[in-house]
Amino acid sequence: MEAQVGVSSHGGVVDGSTAVKFLQKQQVVAPATASASSPRHHQQSAEIGTVPQLLAGGIAGAFSKTCTAPLARLTILFQVQGMHSEVALLSRPCIWNEASRIANEEGFRAFWKGNLVTIAHRLPYTAVNFYAYEQYKKLLKSIPSIGNNSESAAADACVHFVGGGMSGITAAMATYPLDLVRTRLAAQRSTIYYQGIGHALSTICREEGFFGLYKGLGATLLGVGPSIAISFSVYESLRSYWKSQRPNDSTVMVSLTCGSLSGIASSTATFPLDLVRRRKQLEGVGGRARVYNTGLVGTFGHIVRSEGFRGLYRGILPEFYKVVPGVGIVFMTYETLKKLLSEGTF
Repeated sequence: MEAQVGVSSHGGVVDGSTAVKFLQKQQVVAPATASASSPRHHQQSAEIGTVPQLLAGGIAGAFSKTCTAPLARLTILFQVQGMHSEVALLSRPCIWNEASRIANEEGFRAFWKGNLVTIAHRLPYTAVNFYAYEQYKKLLKSIPSIGNNSESAAADACVHFVGGGMSGITAAMATYPLDLVRTRLAAQRSTIYYQGIGHALSTICREEGFFGLYKGLGATLLGVGPSIAISFSVYESLRSYWKSQRPNDSTVMVSLTCGSLSGIASSTATFPLDLVRRRKQLEGVGGRARVYNTGLVGTFGHIVRSEGFRGLYRGILPEFYKVVPGVGIVFMTYETLKKLLSEGTF
């Protein structure tokens, strides 16, 4: 599971008004009195001000996924090794052996197989995630019982947790078909069934129907909310504690470290759901027989019976190797871009 959170140039969560101020510094605006008396002008600025959030969030997600694409593909390959006969062949997967196999059999570029659709998915996903988080946060703070206790640590934690979870669910639903295509392209080995994004989308619709594009959505929604909520909460808590103890430390270092730790926490908690999601996404590929004919709970039971409890964490090691730099890069890149945008560098 990937988890991201919007952070400002100061390392905190971006408020909607902050995004407006970013572009207001770059534009010729009317005098303060005229601006205050013109609701239309203020509304236009607010609408324009969302661009830095969307741009910074999308670029941060795409850059992070590209940097960690080889580890992401290894994670997917390990996660699906328990399907069909592969569990008998690769009961003890080794990261180095699998990486060597990919390099020897498929070439070095194969480590980035499916990365184009990953970027196509990650740009809108991350942008929607960051933007939705800000909107859900404002909505939650408009609730009297929360807004009147804005100084309370419990109320603040509730806003981060619920807002983060809802933003993750919103982004996942909006971009799910691309996530499914990305999994299928990355899981291909020597036999190439899907020739690209367009071919994969059309083939899935033709062979499995339109709803075939949403296989595994249940496990995704069940996992993405808690995953991103945990990431938001852990990140905000660690960052606040760090800044209170060492206020002069580099904001980039704080974001990188806290972002990586929050990614480890969320991945550990929700990895079994992510594994089930991947396997559900690969059901029926190329006309192969279905492996899991039950619901979410039945799939968990099937995996535990056939592979043991450890089977639910197949591929967790490359996931950790991916999450530490990946989530850290997202936080750091997003913060850097917001800082550049706020200073009018672009």
